[in-house]
Amino acid sequence: MARSSGVQFRMTCLSLAIRLAKALVYSRINVLLSPSVQATITPIISPSAAATPNKSYGRILKSSALIGGSTAVNMLFGIMRTKAMALLLGPSGVGLLGIYGSISELARSVAGLGINNSGVRQIAESIASGETERIATTVITLRRVALYSGIVGALLLIALSKRVSWVTFRDYEHVASIALLAFVALLLDISDAQRALVQGMRRISDLARMNILGAFYAAIFSIAIVYLWRERGIVPSLICVAAMSVVTSWWYARKVKVERIRITWPRAFAEASELLKFGVVVMTNVLATLSAAYIVRLFLLRTMGLKAAGLYQAAWALAGICINFILDAMGTDFYPRLTAVANDKRQCNTLVNEQIEIGFLMAGPAMLGALSFAPLAIIVFYSAKFGEAVPLLRWFCLGMFMRVLTWPIGFIFLARAERKLFFWTGVLFNAGYVALVWFGIRMFGLSGVGIAFFVLQVLHSMIIYRISHLVTGFSWSDPNRRLGFILFPLLALVFGVWYLVPPVHAAIIGTAIALPAGYYSVRTLCRLIPLNHLPREIVLEQDNVE
Repeated sequence: MARSSGVQFRMTCLSLAIRLAKALVYSRINVLLSPSVQATITPIISPSAAATPNKSYGRILKSSALIGGSTAVNMLFGIMRTKAMALLLGPSGVGLLGIYGSISELARSVAGLGINNSGVRQIAESIASGETERIATTVITLRRVALYSGIVGALLLIALSKRVSWVTFRDYEHVASIALLAFVALLLDISDAQRALVQGMRRISDLARMNILGAFYAAIFSIAIVYLWRERGIVPSLICVAAMSVVTSWWYARKVKVERIRITWPRAFAEASELLKFGVVVMTNVLATLSAAYIVRLFLLRTMGLKAAGLYQAAWALAGICINFILDAMGTDFYPRLTAVANDKRQCNTLVNEQIEIGFLMAGPAMLGALSFAPLAIIVFYSAKFGEAVPLLRWFCLGMFMRVLTWPIGFIFLARAERKLFFWTGVLFNAGYVALVWFGIRMFGLSGVGIAFFVLQVLHSMIIYRISHLVTGFSWSDPNRRLGFILFPLLALVFGVWYLVPPVHAAIIGTAIALPAGYYSVRTLCRLIPLNHLPREIVLEQDNVE
C-alpha cells in the first residue's frame, strides 16, 4: 500500500511538472501590430508604463522560462552532438571544428553588418510607435539588406579563402573547406534577419520553438554526416546546421503578418542607413569579439598544437552551456523591453537591476554545481581524453558568472544607441583579452587562457559599472548587493577547495553548498513572483491538483 502511494505521489509530481512545462511552452505573448492592439498592452512596452515590480519580475522569469527552457532542450541536443563529435573526431577533430566555426562566425559577422541587433532595436521602436506602415518598411528593408549583404560576405570569403587558409594553418590544404564556409555565413545571415523579426515582435514562444526545432534537426543531420565522413564531414555538417536554422526561422517568421506596401528607393535607402548606422557599430564590436576568439585559437594552435585547441573548445562550449540559457533570455526579451524605456533613465536602471537579480538567482546555483562536478561533466559530455580541460573549465565558469553581472548593463548602451561607448568598450575589452591570453599562456600554459578570461571579466565589470553610472546614474540595488555578498564567497570557496582536499571530498563540499544555494534561489524567486502573477495555465493546473 505504501509503495502504491509512493508511486502515485511520483506520478502526480511528474504530471504537474509536465503540465507546468506545457503551460510555459505554449503560452503566448501579445504582439503589437496596430494602435488598437497597442492600447491593450501599453503597460508592457510604453516608456511611461508604471508596471509593478512583481509583474516586471514575472515577465523576466516568463521570458527566461521560455527561452531558458528552449535552451535547456537545445542543451540536450547539443550534448548529443558534442558527445558524438568527441567520440568520432577526438580532441584534434574538435579543435578543427572549433577553428572552422570561428572562421564562419567571423565571415557571418562581416556579412551581417550587425543588422540582426540593429534590426531588433529598430523593429521594437517601430512597434512602440504603433505605425503599421513603419513596421512594414523596417521589416522589408531588414530582409533585403540581409540577403544582399550575405551574398557580398559569402563572395568575399570565397575570394580570400586561400589567404585565410595560409594565415590559419600555414598551408593550402584547407582552401576548399574554407570556401564552402561561405555558404554557412550566407545562410546564417538570412536566418539572423528572420530571427530579428520574430524577436523584435517579441514572439518569445515562437522564438523558443524555433530554437528547439533548429537544434534538433541540426543535431540529427550533423551527427549523421560526421559519422559517415569523419573529419571530411565537418564543413558539410556546419552547412547543414546553418540550413536547418534558415528553414526553422523562415517557418516562424512567415507567421508575422506585415502590411504589404511599396517602398520607394529614397525611403529604402533612408531605412537601410538607419539599420546600418548602428548595425555597423554592432558588427565592429561583434567582429572584435570573434577576432579575439580566432586569435586565441591561433595562439593555442601555434604554441601548443591542435589538441590544445580542442581542449579549449571543449571547456569553452561546456561553460557556455551552463550559462547561455540565462544570457539568451536576457538578449531575447530584455533588449526590446529596455529599448522601449531607454529614454527613462530611472526605469531603465530598474529593469537592468531586476534582470541582474534574476540572473544571479538562476546562475549562482548552476555555477556552484558546475564547479563541483567539472571533472565528471568533461567525461560525460566529451570523454576521458579531454581531462586536461578541467582546470580551464573552472576558470571559464567563474568568468561566465561575472558575465551575468555585466551583460544586462551592456544592453544600456545598445538600447540608448550610445554608439561610441558601445564601440570603444567592445574593442578595448577584446584587445585586452588577447593581450592577457598571450601573457597567460606564457605564464600558466593552457589554464592561462581561463585565468585571462576571468581577470578580464572582473576588470570589465568594474569599468562598465563606472561608465553606466555616468550615462544613466546606474547603481547596484540593495538585493543585488546582498546576493553578491552571498554568492561570490561561496563561488570562491567551491573553486578553492579543489586545490586543498581530494576530488571526492571537494565534490561533496561543493554539493553541500550548491543545494542550499539552489533552495535559497528558488525560495527567493517564489517570493518575488507571487502566484497571481504566474501564467494563468500554471495556476489552473495547481488548483486542479489540489
